[in-house]
Amino acid sequence: MKEYKDIIKEARTEAGMTQKAFCEYFGIPLRTYEDWEAGRRKMPSYVLRLMLYKLKIEGCVEHISEDVLDEE
Repeated sequence: MKEYKDIIKEARTEAGMTQKAFCEYFGIPLRTYEDWEAGRRKMPSYVLRLMLYKLKIEGCVEHISEDVLDEE
């Protein structure tokens, strides 16, 4: 399974957003996101699932890791 940092970076890239735009879209601090994407900090799994769900529902991405959304 891919690491969270790789999954969120792929989702951001597919959505066509810069890190700054992605953070503004979700209302999260840029430094927090930079740390997640660089692997300096691990984002909580529920945050990743919620972000991917929002991106999918709003039509920003088509190809996301479905197994992440199904995790408990």
